[in-house]
Amino acid sequence: MIYHGQISLDKIIHVHHEYVLEVRNTLSPIEIDQVSKLFHLVSKVTSHTPLGEHRWLDLVQGGRAAKFAILAYRHQSSDVICGYAQVSHSDNNWALDLVTSPGSLDESENPSRLLLSRALELVAENGGGHVHWWVPQPTPFQDMLAMELGMSVGRDLFQLRIALPTSENFQQMVKDFQTRPFQINQDEQSWLEVNNSAFSWHPEQGGWTREILERRQLEPWFDLSGFLVHEIDGKMAGFCWTKVHEATHPPMGEIYVIAVHPNFQSRGLGKQLVVAGLNYLSRKGLTVGMLYVDSENHAARHLYEQLGFHFDHNDRAYVVDITV
Repeated sequence: MIYHGQISLDKIIHVHHEYVLEVRNTLSPIEIDQVSKLFHLVSKVTSHTPLGEHRWLDLVQGGRAAKFAILAYRHQSSDVICGYAQVSHSDNNWALDLVTSPGSLDESENPSRLLLSRALELVAENGGGHVHWWVPQPTPFQDMLAMELGMSVGRDLFQLRIALPTSENFQQMVKDFQTRPFQINQDEQSWLEVNNSAFSWHPEQGGWTREILERRQLEPWFDLSGFLVHEIDGKMAGFCWTKVHEATHPPMGEIYVIAVHPNFQSRGLGKQLVVAGLNYLSRKGLTVGMLYVDSENHAARHLYEQLGFHFDHNDRAYVVDITV
């Protein structure tokens, strides 16, 4: 279903006899709470985060990339969100994220098609460009939906998992490897230099500012003791930032962000930082560790396989170029 022309934001648009879609630049505290509850429900059912965290926080906290939020309501219960889509923009690239209530709607009645169609229209109405739609654990329904909307498979992102604690061999490997917790009001500039140098190519993890870093530290999951820093000759050489997912079953510990400054690469620091992070998560009582890696990053995948990680599932990016 295609709509043409500009719309007034915050206007409720009736797009289907079953649904109401509402487009927003920002969300109210009540809407943020409703969408967060939808995310939490999906996480409990699927054991994965339903939307790219960086992009969600950019919208909630007023960050760099988030541009539009689309809320879906059923007509007969217009106060309950049954679907959510987010449109984010960076350079000439667009990211689409989509979440719908699990198990409550038959796929033939699912609002995904309407949400995605509206999201693609918003991209077209705002100059077009290259679009990614990231889908955790894609199903044949989502493959079909992407094809119907003219999208093709772009990238696959693997979630890898590992049983904790790690093997005795790896425990020994980091026996003399020193890390310390990140220090507030001391490490910010050094961390930004490491992160932005290591991720200069990355559209989301690169180009961070102190403000973005501080906003992440305000998240309820943030644990300073799990934000590990490694120094060489008084300089920050790398870090391993961990995150605990309490809502999954069982709870999982994630290697959230890990990086080594280019000046200190090829020393085996990456492997040691991963093990140090996993050991920290194990000491917290977690029995499952996990991380994400691009399917085409064969060097990183080989490293993680050596450490004992195994493939759990695939997340997929569907892509399309929209010209106007």
